[in-house]
Amino acid sequence: MARRLSIACLQTCPKATIGEAIDEALPIAEEAVEAGADILFLPEYCSGLVSKEGALKPPAAPEADHPMVSLFQQFAKRTKVCVSLGSVAVSTASDKIINRAIMINADGKIISRYDKIHLFDVQISPNEIYRESATVIAGDNASIINFDHVKLAHVICYDLRFPQLFRDLAQAGAEVIAVPAAFIKQTGKAHWHVLNRARAIENGCFIVAPCAVGEIPGGGESYGHSLIVNPWGEVLADGKEERGFIQASINLDEVKDVRARIPSLSHDQSYKISS
Repeated sequence: MARRLSIACLQTCPKATIGEAIDEALPIAEEAVEAGADILFLPEYCSGLVSKEGALKPPAAPEADHPMVSLFQQFAKRTKVCVSLGSVAVSTASDKIINRAIMINADGKIISRYDKIHLFDVQISPNEIYRESATVIAGDNASIINFDHVKLAHVICYDLRFPQLFRDLAQAGAEVIAVPAAFIKQTGKAHWHVLNRARAIENGCFIVAPCAVGEIPGGGESYGHSLIVNPWGEVLADGKEERGFIQASINLDEVKDVRARIPSLSHDQSYKISS
């Protein structure tokens, strides 16, 4: 029997406070559950995002007291739906935060955490500079969650540009890789679709990429176009530039089928580079 899963990506607008972010996400989450979703995927910094002079300064709280986390734990338990909080800003004892993805099961329990490994330190133009490392502590661990017969892994936004991370996760068994993002509009137009499709094709896995949409308080703009991509690289759903949610029913057996037809994950060879 096919292993099917109804998934939804919430495409929310960046908000300046955690309270505003909750008010933004919760009604859309309710709509997605009513539409029959089994798992909800939210974007990066779904609990609020602010920029200031090129630095990302999202509103933060300790995980144990984080209003977004506790609210969606209650939501998951009430609706019996799993929730992937794309990422929330977790405060630390230092002046920096952690950009953390959190997976909540249908009992409202946290079953996985992932702290963003690759930080967004780029200069898009002379006037558009981002230094995520100025405010965020990088993670150093990736993992795969086994739940409801699904092997799922998290990455976050800028991680999308590091294909070896995806390959390592796929070779370790990941069937679905979540890529929550607040991808900026300029690079999103150029690279978002092709990078997500490439990661799906290279690894024979589903890519679930919820992305924030609209202007970021303090400056900048998120691209939107949340995507659900199958292991053959086909886009099953695209959120375009509208807030709301996208939904698709995925057949997890497609992962095994595609990897059997093109078993590139088992074809690594050693080599040398000469110069």
